[in-house]
Amino acid sequence: MTKKFNTEQDHSQKVETLIAQMTLEEKIGQMSQIRHFDEGSPEAIKTKFIGSVIHTQGPLPGKDAFEWQATFIELQKKALSTRLKIPLLLAVDAVHGQNTYEGATIFPHNIGLGAAGNADLVEKAAAITAIESKATGFNWVFSPCVAIPFNEKWGRFYEAFSESTDLTTKLAQASVLGHQGHNGVLGVMATAKHFIGDGATDFGLEGGSTSLSQEEVIERLLPPYQAAIQSGVASIMASFNTLDEISMHAHKAMISGLLKERLNFQGIVVSDWKAYSRFGENDIINAGIDMVMAVDGDLDDFQNGLQEAVRQGIVPMERINDAVRRILRQKFRFGLFENPFPEKSLITKIGIPEHREVARQAVRESLVLLKNVNNTLPLNPTSKLVVVGPFADNSGLQSGGWTVDWQGTSENYTGATTILDGIKKFSHQEVIYDPEGKAEVENVDVAVIVVGENPYAEFFGDVGGEMDLFQLSLTEEHQRYIKAYQEKGIKTVVILISGRPLLISQEIEQSDAFVSAWLPGSEGDGIAEVLFGLFDFKGKLPHSWPKSLNDFKGKYGPNFWDVSIKPLFPLGFGLNYSSSK
Repeated sequence: MTKKFNTEQDHSQKVETLIAQMTLEEKIGQMSQIRHFDEGSPEAIKTKFIGSVIHTQGPLPGKDAFEWQATFIELQKKALSTRLKIPLLLAVDAVHGQNTYEGATIFPHNIGLGAAGNADLVEKAAAITAIESKATGFNWVFSPCVAIPFNEKWGRFYEAFSESTDLTTKLAQASVLGHQGHNGVLGVMATAKHFIGDGATDFGLEGGSTSLSQEEVIERLLPPYQAAIQSGVASIMASFNTLDEISMHAHKAMISGLLKERLNFQGIVVSDWKAYSRFGENDIINAGIDMVMAVDGDLDDFQNGLQEAVRQGIVPMERINDAVRRILRQKFRFGLFENPFPEKSLITKIGIPEHREVARQAVRESLVLLKNVNNTLPLNPTSKLVVVGPFADNSGLQSGGWTVDWQGTSENYTGATTILDGIKKFSHQEVIYDPEGKAEVENVDVAVIVVGENPYAEFFGDVGGEMDLFQLSLTEEHQRYIKAYQEKGIKTVVILISGRPLLISQEIEQSDAFVSAWLPGSEGDGIAEVLFGLFDFKGKLPHSWPKSLNDFKGKYGPNFWDVSIKPLFPLGFGLNYSSSK
């Protein structure tokens, strides 16, 4: 304990020494976060004293990890060439693995990890994400999302672990420890997001109004943040939504009052996208935002506007010093002053078999068996199988949003295996593949039909008004796959790829076995390992499962606004081979 205290005391002294030397422009520079390809970068890093760079949707840093590292090394050199030689924080949205780098290990999205419910596994997945993120040049990730989703219409539903506060709290803590390492310095900086109420907006609208009472927010939404803080989380990201009709980015009572003062959070409160111009300019700084994503033309307005606000006394200098103190503290804590550059030796660890085996385990444990009549599963390796639908042989479709691209991809990507790959691996017979569900097949024992949602991410995945509720159902084409094979009298195993519970009452009735596979990521063959009985089903529903469109009448999902509505399947439901016999 003494050694840890002395280290923290030493860091504190170094931070105060730096702050005493800094000009106002240098301080505001530390509070600025830009993209590596923004106009003026990389020279702006030196001339505007930038504190952080992010990689988001847009031009890639290079064609491989060596070039990615080289790009960020050059940017880091720009920062180290400034008067005070303060290193950059290099951030990335690595939300289910280092998902911006094609060839990395991609884990199931958080909804799948919530179904697995295995904290040790979540910690391992986060630690691997940290390694592969560092290998591509980063020292900060915007993960984990610790929202409690109240409505399936929310387009980020799959980024959250569960509707259970207790389960989310347990897995949030594991994720922070995995990303950062138990001593807080072995990994990358983690980010708990989005503070607070992002998943509990009225009608599931991204960035909408959260009308919960303060008591409900504290009881249902706050515990995962408390656990993350207790685990030493380095940063917390503010949310797009409003609370008490106040933008969360400008909610001083929640950010400064609750988060920083009552919960004693000592890390960085980082804004979300383009927050300065969107959520009140200097109001967000006074509320407690420490670092601003000054992107899409916001940088000059932010830096000039905040300088003028300080000179006029609108923003106190102590608020600026508090923000810079928090940023510098994490840079010292994670060793960036001593080791500012990425390790080239880590590149060889990207997507290695050991990492993929952990991801494959996560896939296996995330699968939830909803139905299995007459021992349809496990599949017999000697049975004649037909595999149906484009989702069966497409790693992009099976992985969802935030995979290679922001909104995901509909193409296969490097290093991944598909569900069809796995079925072919374990079957002793030639497997027929029917991507359009129209093949004339004979003497087939079982049809494995893979259906699901096309990839989407924030905003684009929101389901709007009553006319858009059909998005919570399978498409007519996917319904046809199931109906066609049922009418042929062939046993049907349905695999659902989705980021949320969909309305599937009819499809459950039509199938002999039904599996919710969520968004499994790069290791699609892990599904086949369970289908063929090499492993049993372990997954339990992290959310109760709605029954019909008629249930979506309130501002929350049917299992939140009216407890009298009986779900199709309750929270925690999940069969295995023993229970389904």
